[in-house]
Parts: sequence; C-alpha cells; structure tokens
Amino acid sequence: MSLNDWPRSERPRERLLQSGPAALSDGELLAVLLGAGTPGRNAAELARALLERRGGLAGVLASHPRELAALHGLGPARVARLIAALEIGR
Repeated sequence: MSLNDWPRSERPRERLLQSGPAALSDGELLAVLLGAGTPGRNAAELARALLERRGGLAGVLASHPRELAALHGLGPARVARLIAALEIGR
C-alpha cells in the first residue's frame, strides 16, 4: 500500500511536520529521506528493510555505500541522499 493511501495523520512526512522528529521512529525518519518506495514496497517498508538488514540505525550509519546499495530499491541517488543526510547530522 502506498503511503498516499494511508490516512494523512499517519503519514511519516505529515507527522514529522505536525509533531516533530521525536514523534517518528528511525524507520519513519528514513522513509521521509527515501521519499518513495519501489513497486510493491512503500518507503516505510523499504526503510524498515534497510534497518533490519544493517542492524538498526547504527548499522546504517556505519555502512559503506556498496552495502546500502545492496538493498533492492536503493540506487546511487538514494544512497547519496542518505549519506549526505547522515553527514549533515554528524
């Protein structure tokens, strides 16, 4: 199910803007950065899969770009966006 099909009050981007970043899980924050999912997997599901595969947010932060790109749906543009956002956060 696309995030656009979710009730507006449950969408990560809208919750971020309404309630602030503390109201979101790591997966929801990553979903906002990813922006969109892939066919059959929305951005929240893609973000959850990334967290599971890399062992949580600390694993994502420590990942090499090649390791991030190994997840279906994370191409060079999304990997670069994640790396840039994580670097800004540091």
